[in-house]
Amino acid sequence: MPETKPAREYVNGAIVDKPMPKGKHSRLQSRLAREIDLLAEEGKIALALTELRCTFGGRSLVPDIAVVRWDSLPLDADGEIADRFDCPPAWTIEILSPEQSATLVMEKILFCLDRGAELGWLVDPQAKSVSVFHASAAPRVYLLGDALPLPVISGLEALALSVEEIFGWLKV
Repeated sequence: MPETKPAREYVNGAIVDKPMPKGKHSRLQSRLAREIDLLAEEGKIALALTELRCTFGGRSLVPDIAVVRWDSLPLDADGEIADRFDCPPAWTIEILSPEQSATLVMEKILFCLDRGAELGWLVDPQAKSVSVFHASAAPRVYLLGDALPLPVISGLEALALSVEEIFGWLKV
């Protein structure tokens, strides 16, 4: 099907609308992608791509941020980044919108992990929390006030972002 705005996803045989991002969502999405790329792109570790359609495992998903390892980036015949991504990102980041079901968004992250993703984050601007999902560990919720750096994919440990720092970006 042709692309739409806002994007739609194909999940369990149904086409599902993604909510249109609002202020907090948009700010967190753009700033988080920028912070990841500042470290990841220069070292050719990964790229943080926003609203990237990823089609795999019988689904077509559009994570808010898809962090794709450099060596997994599909290239076209000209050696440029391809338009089609047929595998899960290494790190899936979803930012919960007020009208979204946290359960359905978590299921989407878990689906990616089951098919090869390494890490998933569910950023909740209302609860000021980040739920972290690993391919090989129990999920953990980090709350505002936690000073610990959030887990990231290997190679990006220098990122060292905390929940406090991420939600601090909402103050302008």
